Amino acid sequence: MQGEKIPYKMLSLDPFSQWLGIEILECEIGSCKVGMTIRKEMLNSMGKAHGGIAYSLADTAFGFTVNTNGRFAVSIETSINHVEALEEGDYIVAEATLESLKNKLGFYIVEVKKGDVLVALFKGVAYRTPKEWEE
Repeated sequence: MQGEKIPYKMLSLDPFSQWLGIEILECEIGSCKVGMTIRKEMLNSMGKAHGGIAYSLADTAFGFTVNTNGRFAVSIETSINHVEALEEGDYIVAEATLESLKNKLGFYIVEVKKGDVLVALFKGVAYRTPKEWEE
């Protein structure tokens, strides 16, 4: 399967990302950009988006990107820095980019933005299995 098509297949099989309302904006081998709108049921007790929402969007962008090289890949370590609070109605975009690709490991950075404003910074390490994606 062509690498840039893999995230679309993954999204079709991912009920959680579908529930979040994630849409794929751009995708190519080694990079993927996804977006979503913050909904009321995603807010915490302070009326701001739960930190897990930005994390989930970034993690989805990361997961899609790590698989664009054609092999099944899974995360083995991730972290996030929350820079700005998010509110209901905010549209956020996560863009994952490959920093370094080895035979078994991939290293990625994901920027989550609201417009031009950085709201979270995520980094992830993926393990690349030998299994290939098929049509």
